[in-house]
Amino acid sequence: MFSKVFSGATFGVDAYIVEVETNNEKNLPNFLMVGLPDNAVKESKERVTAAIKNSGYKFPLKKITVNLAPADIKKEGSSLDLPIAVGILAADNLVDKKYLADTMFLGELSLDGTIRPSKGVLSITVEAKRNGFKRIFLSEASAPEASMVDGINVYGVKALSNVIDALNGEYRPTKFITNKEELFNRINTYQKDFSDVKGQEDVKRALTIAAAGAHNILMIGPPGSGKTMLARRLPSILPPLTFDEAMETTKIHSVAGLISAQQALIIERPFRSPHHTVSDAALIGGGSYPRPGEVSFAHNGVLFLDELPEFKKNVLEVLRQPIENLNVTISRSKMSIEFPANFMLAAAMNPCPCGYFTDKTKECTCSAGQIQKYMSKISGPLLDRIDIHIEVPAVKYKDLSNLKTSEKSEAIRNRVVLAREIQQKRFADIPGINSNADMETKHTRVFCKLDSKSEGILKMAMNKLGLSARAYDRILKVSRTIADLESSERILPTHVAEAIQYRSLDRELWRY
Repeated sequence: MFSKVFSGATFGVDAYIVEVETNNEKNLPNFLMVGLPDNAVKESKERVTAAIKNSGYKFPLKKITVNLAPADIKKEGSSLDLPIAVGILAADNLVDKKYLADTMFLGELSLDGTIRPSKGVLSITVEAKRNGFKRIFLSEASAPEASMVDGINVYGVKALSNVIDALNGEYRPTKFITNKEELFNRINTYQKDFSDVKGQEDVKRALTIAAAGAHNILMIGPPGSGKTMLARRLPSILPPLTFDEAMETTKIHSVAGLISAQQALIIERPFRSPHHTVSDAALIGGGSYPRPGEVSFAHNGVLFLDELPEFKKNVLEVLRQPIENLNVTISRSKMSIEFPANFMLAAAMNPCPCGYFTDKTKECTCSAGQIQKYMSKISGPLLDRIDIHIEVPAVKYKDLSNLKTSEKSEAIRNRVVLAREIQQKRFADIPGINSNADMETKHTRVFCKLDSKSEGILKMAMNKLGLSARAYDRILKVSRTIADLESSERILPTHVAEAIQYRSLDRELWRY
């Protein structure tokens, strides 16, 4: 007898429908599986056989052929166990087939028939809804994630026997529903707040501007000045995630198996801080069957690179494409997969190998050659993609001992949100431009016009401070963001003067 059961699998961060076709025929007992299964799928033979027997059903002693269509795409993981088991029992007439055409099954089976959670549940559920499926059976632990998709009935069940009984009308499973409104009421409950940081008001201002215009930022300062502490609080002042952004972000983490059973949806902006020993494949993504990397896990959030010059040069250079294109394309001989990577880059570094080149209280022991070699680890093209450079001085004792409470992240975030709303209206008719940082040269000519006084200040800065030519466009973009924070239609001389301060590494001080 023949049966067809539907499941799903992921390809990148998206999913596709897998048709599990099962044919049982009277012949010498055998269990064949075709359709490019990987090792984990091939091993499902043993799990499925034991699960069926231990669930109280008789395993058919027949020649069983299971085809996983489409047959030209490699199937990975263990989430096809449940549909294979249902297909075998349906082909042996132990399951009522009337619901199989519009039902999807997903989950790994334990040897006792218990259903375990799967990866990529959100992407697969979205694809199931898009293809007109009415219901999906999966593990109880995966049900909260799947229930984020409206228009499809989600049933979280404990065991294979529950699924079979439900299909035969002998058991009525409970439809899983998540209150999305209540979930989003818990948004922006960040544990780390800007009010925890003593002093460093200039750096806080620079981070506010970076958040308001989605600018990449580099902090330069001696050890212990608070660079990492400040960077970890950057997500708390970014605009709240929208539902669509939360779905995009959750898809990526779900595909990688990083969603916990207690977490139905990622509702706060991600913060990723890989160690400087990270490989280029771990940072960008890769593998024989490509998986997302740190830049994709930071999608819609912040990627923080601490001790920037300590990263391998080839690792830093692979960042250039995702920063520019907002996605990563990983090509292999048989496939090409694209992962989203729209993140804010925040980086921190010491000004020299010993760390005290710019410190007024401690003497630097590095030679000019050592400093030049240290700074040269960061290439010009990468530096060119960082709009704001800010020096982070050591915190003074009077600031550390000050009992006055600093401004909270919520107050800063409110200003950032207002500035982003201004930018969204400005770029509403320009596809691909969502913030000031996204502007190209042709856009800066239109939206960053300067009056004669502002032009004079910028010209003087270029000549007197030794600013590079690449700093010109960056200063215009940052000036536009500072004006937006003040709700000013025009870029004023004070805005340009402040923006000039955020190009530390373009000054003559750093050249040898």
